[in-house]
Order: sequence, then structure tokens, then C-alpha cells
Amino acid sequence: MTAHTTPAGPAAGPRAARRRLIRELLLVAGFFTVYKAGRLLSTDRTGEAFRNADRIRDAERFLHLPGEGAVQRLLLHGDALVTTANTYYAAVHFPATALFLIWLYVRRPAHYLWTRRVLAVLTGAALVLHLAYPLAPPRMIPATGLIDTGQVYGPTVYRAAPDADTLANQFAAMPSLHFGWALMLAIGVIAATRRGGKAGMGEVGGGKRSRLRMLWLLHPLVTLVVIVGTANHYWLDAIVAAALLGIALLVVPRPRATERNGAATATVTGPRTEIGAGTGTDADGGDEGAVPGLPRRKDTAETVGAGK
Repeated sequence: MTAHTTPAGPAAGPRAARRRLIRELLLVAGFFTVYKAGRLLSTDRTGEAFRNADRIRDAERFLHLPGEGAVQRLLLHGDALVTTANTYYAAVHFPATALFLIWLYVRRPAHYLWTRRVLAVLTGAALVLHLAYPLAPPRMIPATGLIDTGQVYGPTVYRAAPDADTLANQFAAMPSLHFGWALMLAIGVIAATRRGGKAGMGEVGGGKRSRLRMLWLLHPLVTLVVIVGTANHYWLDAIVAAALLGIALLVVPRPRATERNGAATATVTGPRTEIGAGTGTDADGGDEGAVPGLPRRKDTAETVGAGK
């Protein structure tokens, strides 16, 4: 009796890879454009935004949440500390997310698709809430006793007058996408590095990998301190962002085991069995990285004798 393996599919050529890359760039750029345009639709609802700010402050007192001023006082202990926080707020949010998505696209394609969909659901829900519930951030409310650290110490991404800001909607405080995206970045890296693979984005070999990859949770933690301490967000903004992310994670299915390993299966005639194709990984580890569809070594697709 003989058994014959067949390739799982034709190798993806450079042209197909370029098409996929262009499609992803257009999707991300299109979604970002819609997001920015949508945020600007609520910039003329100043009175409603300040009334909602009073409601949020009342809700935080009812929930016995700590005041945002406690965090800001910590940052104001030194000019260098508060300037670093402002820089983190202004310069880390988008670049970190972009680098994270690029790394996933190249090294963890299945996790890239999952992460992109989760971020799309999260951002879409946040956009709806931004439009339905405009909210003035704490730095605009004199009763909070907080200062606008971006304007006082710099750098800042906002203009001093919200109505004159044509690049950003300063009343889109609820929920905080700074925190939501940072939390998803940490979750995504931890999920993508759960199994064996080549080092990258904080992966290390041996038993230390499982412990060290949890350090990525420091990114959303630092982001939370920054957005509250700079008076750009309330605690509730981050709590709502985390809740929306939790819903998105429940709605969007995670990659299957075969997708996480970057492996496709080939049909084998004769005895029922499956032989991994594509990246040459097995279910217990190996290189998850690599864009799928790379050609296999010729000898792995040869006929296999199963009897004499």
C-alpha cells in the first residue's frame, strides 16, 4: 500500500504578497481617515461636553474612584518627569501600535488578522461613543484643580482653544483609545508569543519567556498613569475602553491552532494522517513567524512509500 502527499497549496509569489500588503495599508489608512473625520463631527458640542464632564465627575465620586489630581501631583514633582509623560502621550500611541501591527503582519499573520479585527471593532465602538457622548477632559474643568501639562510644559498634540483645533476632537475623551490600544498591544504580543518561536518583540527562549512576556502589560499601565496624570482622561475613560475591548475580544474569534502555527494540512491517501505544510512547524512549537505560503523544500512533497 502506498501513500502520497500533495502540497497544501501553491506558494504565494512576490506579486501576491505585494497585493496583500497594499490592501492592508489601504484598509488601515481608510479606517484611520474615517476615524479622524468622525471625531471632528462633535467639535461644536461644547456645552454638552462640559455637562457630561460634570456627570462623569459625579459618577467617579459615587464609585469612590481616586481623584486624577493624585496622579498629576506625582508627575509634577519634576519638570523632566512631567515632560516625559507628555512626550509619551504625544509620541508613543500611534507609532507603537503601527510597529506592533507591522511585526504581526510579518511574523504572526494569523494574529495580525485577529488583532486588526479587534482594533477595528474597538475603534468603531469608540467612535460611536465619541459622537454620542462628547466629553470635556479634566484639563478643561477648573473645578478639578488640574492643569493642562501639555500646554504648560510641552509637548502637546492639542491647540489651546478646542474650537480652533482642526486636527483632533478634544471632546472625544470617552473612551480612551490611548488606553484601549495600549492594552490590546500588550494582549496581542502576549498571545502571539505564547508558543515557541524565534526571538522577537520581547520573546526569549527557555522558561523565562512566559514570565518576561508579561512585562508588556507595563505599556498599558504606564499609558494609564500618563493619560490621567496629564489630565487628558478620567479614570472612567480607561475603564470604559477596557470594557469595550473585552467585548471586542469576545466577538472576534481567535486564530485556530493550525493558523497560529502558520501551518496548513495536506491530504494523505491511504491511512488517515495529516502532514504539516507551509512553514514546517508542528503543533508543539517551532517558528510561528513567517508570512504563510512560503514554498516547501522539494523533498517534503515527494511520494512516501508505506508498504513493500
